[in-house]
Amino acid sequence: MSLFKARDWWSAALGEGEEFDLGCLCVGDVDNSGTGHDKVVVGSYMGMLRIFTPLANKTSEGSPADAQLLEVQLHNAIIQVEVGKFVSCSDLLHLAVLHPRKLSVYSVSGTAGNVEHGDQYQLKLVYEHNLQRTACNMTYGTFGGVTGHHSLCIQSMDGMLMFFEQDSYSFGRFLPGFLLPGPLAYNSRTDSFLTVSSARQLESYKYETLAVATEAESRQDSDVPLKTGGKRLTPDWAIVLGEQALDLSVPSFSHSSASIFVLGERNLYCLRDNGQIRFMKKMEFNPSCFLPYTSVTDGTTNLLLGNHTNMLLVYQDVTLKWAAQLPFVPVVVRVANFQELKGIVVSLSSDGHLLCSYMGTDPSFFSTPKVDAREADYEQVDAEMKKLQKFIREATRTQDILPKTDAEEDMFVTTTVSSSMDSPSQALIHDIEGLRVPSVTVQVKVKANCVLQSSKLTIGVQPPLAVTQSQFVLEPMSVGASTVVAFSAFLNGRYPPADLSGDITVSYSSPTGVPRVLQSRFSLPLALVCVPSSPAKNTKFKITVDTNQPPVDLSSIYREFSAKSEDKDGNSLAFQFLSGAKVTMTASKTSQRYRIQSDTFGDMWLVVKELVQRFDQHFSKLGVKDFKKSFSGPLPLQEYFLSVDHHFQLRVSAQQYQDLLSERAVQFRAIQRRLLTRFKDKTPAPLQNLDTLLDSTYSQVIALAEAAEENRALLDEAFVHLRSATHLLVLLLSLWQGLTPDQTAILEATLLPLLQDTPQLGWEESCDAAVSHLLRTCLSRSPKDQATSLAQMGGPVLGLPHDTARLKKHITLLCDRIGKGGRLTLASDANVQVPAQIQNLAAPGGVEPIAEVPGDGDEMELPQEATKFIKKKQPSKKVKKEKEKKDASREPSEASVKEEAGDAGEPIKEVKKEKKESSKEKKESKKDSSKEAKEPKKESSSSSSSKEKSSKEKKEKDKDKEGKEASKESGDKKVSKKTSVKVKEKKKEPEAAEG
Repeated sequence: MSLFKARDWWSAALGEGEEFDLGCLCVGDVDNSGTGHDKVVVGSYMGMLRIFTPLANKTSEGSPADAQLLEVQLHNAIIQVEVGKFVSCSDLLHLAVLHPRKLSVYSVSGTAGNVEHGDQYQLKLVYEHNLQRTACNMTYGTFGGVTGHHSLCIQSMDGMLMFFEQDSYSFGRFLPGFLLPGPLAYNSRTDSFLTVSSARQLESYKYETLAVATEAESRQDSDVPLKTGGKRLTPDWAIVLGEQALDLSVPSFSHSSASIFVLGERNLYCLRDNGQIRFMKKMEFNPSCFLPYTSVTDGTTNLLLGNHTNMLLVYQDVTLKWAAQLPFVPVVVRVANFQELKGIVVSLSSDGHLLCSYMGTDPSFFSTPKVDAREADYEQVDAEMKKLQKFIREATRTQDILPKTDAEEDMFVTTTVSSSMDSPSQALIHDIEGLRVPSVTVQVKVKANCVLQSSKLTIGVQPPLAVTQSQFVLEPMSVGASTVVAFSAFLNGRYPPADLSGDITVSYSSPTGVPRVLQSRFSLPLALVCVPSSPAKNTKFKITVDTNQPPVDLSSIYREFSAKSEDKDGNSLAFQFLSGAKVTMTASKTSQRYRIQSDTFGDMWLVVKELVQRFDQHFSKLGVKDFKKSFSGPLPLQEYFLSVDHHFQLRVSAQQYQDLLSERAVQFRAIQRRLLTRFKDKTPAPLQNLDTLLDSTYSQVIALAEAAEENRALLDEAFVHLRSATHLLVLLLSLWQGLTPDQTAILEATLLPLLQDTPQLGWEESCDAAVSHLLRTCLSRSPKDQATSLAQMGGPVLGLPHDTARLKKHITLLCDRIGKGGRLTLASDANVQVPAQIQNLAAPGGVEPIAEVPGDGDEMELPQEATKFIKKKQPSKKVKKEKEKKDASREPSEASVKEEAGDAGEPIKEVKKEKKESSKEKKESKKDSSKEAKEPKKESSSSSSSKEKSSKEKKEKDKDKEGKEASKESGDKKVSKKTSVKVKEKKKEPEAAEG
């Protein structure tokens, strides 16, 4: 038996097909027995009235019928039942029954039986009131401060409050702004009535205010003046809840915790008598009913709260104290005292399940038998401890984020790519530069291992690739059933893709209702994006791949291209991409080398990747196990940086287009406001060419928007080229240093952290942050630097950098450290212990950054088509010459500082030596700064002379910028402000370096 389950003390099923709701249950000594024991009164919407006195089911022969005192079929539906002193000439308790068009008050009396049938109970009608309006609910209390008797207040469906004092009708009042009825309660402490209106606010009306208000013969409009005497009815106070209320309760068992409780659809409110909120509890479930009851702690109130998940929750104010499971959803809950047990929870469901329960558990008299004591086997315990420690080490070493998949999947996905192109082609673009665009058919077979009701299959490919249909809704499948879907993939852009692989995602729900996702990958053929062509001899970019096996005939591994190739020797092959770029692959006849060359650096990626994959497949079929491939030439970083600069230039252009669009839009709206003001004037005034200015501004906005769209398309294309170039660089690095697949994956995730650019986060800043992390951790120079980086907390906010100098420096440093034997790993971060002297550097500003070259801060230029929208002066020839001299002088200074940094590789023991090394790192990172801290005495003369030269050029450049700023103040205020900010930032950089 679960501890958190309501214990069934007594239960009964009330009729068949009857309905019950809030108000159909009340408890009290309705028969005035004088014992203080409560009876349970239940009324249904079918007009059946029942009274019970529950007894514990001590024997199996007992039935709920033994506890039933009375069952009467009334003619009308029972909306609500209440027990109170409703008869003026009697202090006994009577039963008030509310029907849709009638209010009846009954007396329940019992006579002791002289035979075995037991006591007999009778229901007698004392008085009744026929209602002129359909009733919704009612409340009772000592209205007006009268003691000893209870009056009744009924709320009608059209918003009228009808007051009854015992057997006479007092008056009626319409609630202002009424639309739909809400819960109604009476507060005896303030002699006021509480209700929640359709405006979703709790309103309080004084009984005195209701009594002196306008007589409610008909509904009055709030905007129409009063025709008769009396005051307009207004609430004493109101508070907005923001949601519809399910129930109201005003407990009066303690004056120290006098509160008003409102149960909303998602929140529980507790208010003071003046409308101030004491507390509010936001619930994560849908409540169904509640009941405040007395608490043992002074100043607090306990609540019973039922919800639609069959739970009965006990709260002390906002603290959950207990939770019990019920067999149904309660619609009303009460607390009653019976003959054998006090504090029983009485709950009723909407279909007539009446339950008397208590929470907790019965004491258990079972005692666990003693186990014979035995000596511990220490060798076995030690072996088990070692085994567990081994499991812990393996679990911490893998650091898996996603959980391991189950051994048996619910379904299998098999993908088959056709070996031949479609005829006819399904491509949206029929030809590119005279070349026909082909398409290939892909078939996906889904086989179910269990019953699947509904599943959805989604296909994703990298742009500019596209598919004929990207989503499929699969029919329900039984065990062992399979479904096959087919689609065609093709090139949908005028540039080659960066990846020929695609993803298939199947989302479905398991038989237990758990949502799951299954993923699969497929690769498209190279012939989809290129055709064979004649080899080219003179190209810009060349890459050479070495192997340890004899040369292979290229026509044997590229059979689909060799048939149409013009070269019959088999040692050269050319691929003409549909976008226009040509890639030539040549095999050496004497050596084991293969050269790939093209006029576009990024376009060689797909060919090199295909070559490496086909070599692996070819030699694995021949049974060669020691096949190795390598790259010996220098890394083409400068060629790679051309793609980086092109992408960054387009990003800067996009940002400047955005700024210009914002300015022109502000100007356009300002002109519109001026024109509207002129048109609204009663005396027409001349437009002063505002209409011409509006047309011109509109033309500029349209032209800028079109240019921004064109720039966005170019940016997407540039990012695909950048991805191709990055993939190629990663492949060459892995061939150069023989990286493992795990290390290659880390390097690829570092250099390609994003699959697409966004205006908020771009590739440059993301890649720079990832590369910086590797340089600070696994590729750091010493364990001290690694521990220092691990002690650093937080980091800068990623944003568009000023230029790509820092990123290029970091990528070059990354390749250099990998070439010197750096090990790429993610598990080393957790194995480095932070020394004691490093822990003091964990404070903000205590850790040195990576050596970097800050940019000059000059804004990059826009393409030619955008220059006509930007009114900005270009730098003079003198400034450009000084800039070139500065770049030339920067190179020897970099070399000298690098030599010093290399000589200072000895272990550091004293604090002074640490400071010297940190200052050297600053000098390495701030080479173009003129106000650096002084270098050590052993600095070479060549480095000092270059430093003086660069500082002089820096001062001249600052003066030139200041003069430019002064000349721009009269012409364009915005440009002058930006220039002054840049000058200030450049002045602050040397100060930060000194600090």
